[in-house]
Amino acid sequence: MSALLAAIERFYDAVPRQHADAEDHGPLTLFARRGDGWPYYARPTLGHPGPVSAEDVAAVRARQRELSVPEAFEWVLETTPGLDAAAEATGLHVRRCPLLVLSGEPVQVPLPADISLSIVTAEDPDLAAVQAVALVAFGALSTATGPAGPAERDATAAALPAGHAASWRASLVERTLVHAAARGRHGALTGPLCAGSYQHAEGVAEIVGVGTLPAARRQGLAAAVTAILARHALDAGHRTVFLSAQNDDVARVYERVGFERVATACIAEPPEQP
Repeated sequence: MSALLAAIERFYDAVPRQHADAEDHGPLTLFARRGDGWPYYARPTLGHPGPVSAEDVAAVRARQRELSVPEAFEWVLETTPGLDAAAEATGLHVRRCPLLVLSGEPVQVPLPADISLSIVTAEDPDLAAVQAVALVAFGALSTATGPAGPAERDATAAALPAGHAASWRASLVERTLVHAAARGRHGALTGPLCAGSYQHAEGVAEIVGVGTLPAARRQGLAAAVTAILARHALDAGHRTVFLSAQNDDVARVYERVGFERVATACIAEPPEQP
């Protein structure tokens, strides 16, 4: 298990370095975005042997405010125990999420006959709509079914900032991210209904951002998108495929595909203001 978590730590350190500048803050490394790029987080410095104190966290938070980036920290609880208490001592809210690793081959999930599943390319005519799926899905207050569907997706796609769309397309061209989508072919639920991605480094792939339009939930779409991404990652030569689930209920979706819980992923951010 220690070798597996060590591989995930190397991945977590390597991925942000592709698009961000790493700042050394003792036991913590802050990944500062370049230009208008993705605002990354701070995390434990790879290989640092010592604990992380509340003072260490507070110092990095001050630097994040100076850079006008989110005061966000991510780490694996079992690898860096005690960082949760240090983060909470500075006023941050810590979310503890199941971290799961694919065990064996991904289980293919049956889909309704009117749903197709595919890897997304940079030339995909639905590219903006695929991007918008996640924004609508994660904008919902819960993971339950709801009214938001293709109309909300298309309105969100039409309002995407040009830079956002260009950056997403560049990730496909550069193959730093791989995207997949489930699409409806008939009836009211047509076009992209569920989408997700994986990022990769050091022989490790992390599946991220799997979301389904609320109106299309409870059909197994998230599990199917996760399975095709996992299959693609294995075929591309990545030895370890993992993900973090929002909660135990969501983790059960991924367990259907062949993922097993091995640790706890922590995300620390300022508490939401009422």
